[in-house]
Amino acid sequence: MKKSNWVLAALGVASAVVYSACSDSQAKKGVGIDLANFDTTVTPGTDFFHYANGGFIKNNPIPDDQVRWGSFSILAENNKKNLHQIMDDAAAKKDAKKGSIEQLVGDFYTSAMDTINIEKQGATPIKGEMEAIDKLTDMTSVLAYVAKLQQWGSDPMYGFYVGQDPKNSEVVVPQIYQGGLSLPDRDYYLKSDARSTTIREEFLKHVVNMFKLYGLDEATATNYSKTVMKLETSLAGASMTRVELRDPFKTYNKVTTADLNKLTPSLNWDVMLTNLGITGKYDYLVLGQPDFLKELDKQIKGNKIDDWKIYLKWNVLNLGGNVLSNDFVMEDFNFNNKVLNGQKEIQTRWKRMVQMTDGMLGDAVGQLYVAKFFPPDAKKKADELVSNLIAVYKERIEKLDWMTPDTKKKALEKLAAITRKIGYPDKWKDYAGVEITRDNFFQNLMNLTKWSYDFEVSKIGKPVDRAEWGMTPPTVNAYYNPSLNEIVFPAGILQPPFFNPQADDAVNYGGIGAVIGHEMTHGFDDQGRNFDAKGNLTNWWSSEDSAKFMTKATMIVNQYNGFTVLDTLHVNGELTLGENIADLGGITIAYEAFKRTAQGKGDVKIDGLTPDQRFFLGFATIWAGDIRPEAAAQRIVTDPHSPALYRVNGTLSNIDPFYKAFDLKETDKMFRPDSSRAKIW
Repeated sequence: MKKSNWVLAALGVASAVVYSACSDSQAKKGVGIDLANFDTTVTPGTDFFHYANGGFIKNNPIPDDQVRWGSFSILAENNKKNLHQIMDDAAAKKDAKKGSIEQLVGDFYTSAMDTINIEKQGATPIKGEMEAIDKLTDMTSVLAYVAKLQQWGSDPMYGFYVGQDPKNSEVVVPQIYQGGLSLPDRDYYLKSDARSTTIREEFLKHVVNMFKLYGLDEATATNYSKTVMKLETSLAGASMTRVELRDPFKTYNKVTTADLNKLTPSLNWDVMLTNLGITGKYDYLVLGQPDFLKELDKQIKGNKIDDWKIYLKWNVLNLGGNVLSNDFVMEDFNFNNKVLNGQKEIQTRWKRMVQMTDGMLGDAVGQLYVAKFFPPDAKKKADELVSNLIAVYKERIEKLDWMTPDTKKKALEKLAAITRKIGYPDKWKDYAGVEITRDNFFQNLMNLTKWSYDFEVSKIGKPVDRAEWGMTPPTVNAYYNPSLNEIVFPAGILQPPFFNPQADDAVNYGGIGAVIGHEMTHGFDDQGRNFDAKGNLTNWWSSEDSAKFMTKATMIVNQYNGFTVLDTLHVNGELTLGENIADLGGITIAYEAFKRTAQGKGDVKIDGLTPDQRFFLGFATIWAGDIRPEAAAQRIVTDPHSPALYRVNGTLSNIDPFYKAFDLKETDKMFRPDSSRAKIW
C-alpha cells in the first residue's frame, strides 16, 4: 500500500524520547555530554555542528555496510541485535503453536535465513509469474495483472492505497496516486545533470543484468531495458515534483469511478477496482494527480501490448530482486545501495532479515520486543514529558503577536486534541489466516504482503481505527500523522544512548524536548496547519493569519535554499520547509520548557559548561554522524529533511538564546541579524 508523502511526518535521521530528567543535585559530571565528541579547533559560532560532533565523526567512521553513521545508527544496530536474539529464540521453538506470534516470527525468520533452499530455488519463485505475463493477450489482461502486482506490494503504472479521506477523517476510501517508477524520483528520468545522467546509465545496466540473470541473452535484455526506460520516463514526465506533492489541496480530487472512466477511457475502473479486491462500500475515491492518469491513458493507447508485458516482467524482477538467490540480491544491492547511496558492502544476512521480519510482522515482533526490552515505566514517564511540552506550547500560542484571536482559538483546540502514542499499540494486529512455513521464504513474503493488502482493503466502509500505528514498536524514530492528529514515539527509541536517567535536564530537554516539540510542530507546519483538530483537510486560518504565516515560512525557505551540500547542490528549501519549521519549533518549545526547570533557572556549570550551553549541545549531539556523498546527493532530491549539518546550524542560527550562550559575534559565520532570524511558533 502506497501512502501520499504528507501522511506521516517522521523525524527522519534520528530522534530521542527519554524517561524523566533528574535534578541538579543528581546530575553526574560528564553524563549526557561526552567532551571527547567535541572538535575544539572549530568555534561554536563558525560551525556548531562540527564543534559539538567533530570528535564523534572522526572516531566513528561510516562502516562499509552503512550509508550513514551516527547516534541514530548505533541505537538502530543495537536494536537489531536485540531483535536477532528474539528471532533466534522464536526460531528455536519448532513446536510453537500454529498461528502464535512465536510460530509466525520463528518460522518466517527461519525461512529467511535458509540460504541453502533459497539458492537452490534461484529464480524459480518468479518463473510462474513471468510465464503468466507471456500469456497475456490484450490490455484487459495486462491491467488485471497490474492489479495483481499492486496486491503484492508493487505499483506498476500507478499507485493505489486505502486510507482516510483527507477532508473527512472518519471515512476510509480507495485512493489513486502517481507511481510506476523504479528510480527514487521523477527528476532522475528528466534532468540532464551529470549525476542524473550517470544514474540513468547505471539503471539501464541494472535492468539488463537482472534480465540476464533470469536467463535472457544480452541483446534481448538490452532491448527490454530500453522499453522499461521509455515507459517509465513517460510516467515521470507526468508526475508532480516532490515540492508540488507537499500541497495537500493540490493532491486532493474527489472522484467517482464514472469520473475516472471519463478521465481515462482506456481503463475501466469498475473492473480495475474489482480486480484490486475492493468489495467494501464506498461512494467515491480520492485521486492525487489527474494529469498523471491522463498521461497513463495516453501511454496505454500509444504503446504495444508487448511493451507493457516487458514492463510487467521488470516489475516482477524488481519486486523479487532482494529476496531471490544471491546473484539477484547482489545485483539489486549493487544498484540500489552501492550506485545510488555509496554503500560499500552489503549488510550481513541476519541484519537484513531481522529488519525484513520486523517490517512484515511488526506487531508480532513488537509484542516479543516490548516484553523483553521495554522498561515498564518508560511509557508513563515519556507521557509526562509530552504533557510538559504541550503545556508550554499552549502558552506560546496564546502569546503569539502575529495571530488573531479566532485562529488562535482553533490552534489551541487542535493542540489540545493531539493524541499521543507511546511505546506500543494498545491493541495488537491479529495475523489470523496468514500461512507461514519454515521452508519457503518467497511464498511467506507473498502471503504476508497479500494479507497486509487485504487487511488495508478491509477497512473500506468501516469506522477509522484511530488506535492503529504507522510504525512498528522496535522502530528507532517518531512521527506525526495529520489525519489522526497524533504524535507517535515507538518503544525502539525510548532507550539509551539517547537518554540516560542520570543526565541533567539540559541534555534531556535539548534532546527529548526538541523531539517532542518537533513532532507537535508538524501539526502547525506549512502542511499540517491545513488539517483541523479532527484531522480534516480544511482552511481554518483567516486570510490575514495565513499570509503572515507564509511570510515567516518564506524566510525559512530562503535561508535553507542558500545552504550548500555537495559542490553545487543546495538544500531544497521548499521541499524541506515542513521539517525545518518543525526543527525550529521543537527547539524553541524545548528551550522554554527547560528554563522552567531548576537547572534552567540556575547557572551551575557541569564540565565547565553552563546549563544553556549543555542544552544546545544536547540538541546538536542527537544529530551526530556522517553520510556518504552519494546518499547525501540522493537525499537532496528525495528527502524532506535537511542534512544533519543544517538541522543543527540552520536551526540554531535563528535562536536568540543560542547567541547569548556561546557569545556569537557579528563576525561569526552562523550570525544572523535579529531581523533575519526566523520565528514562527
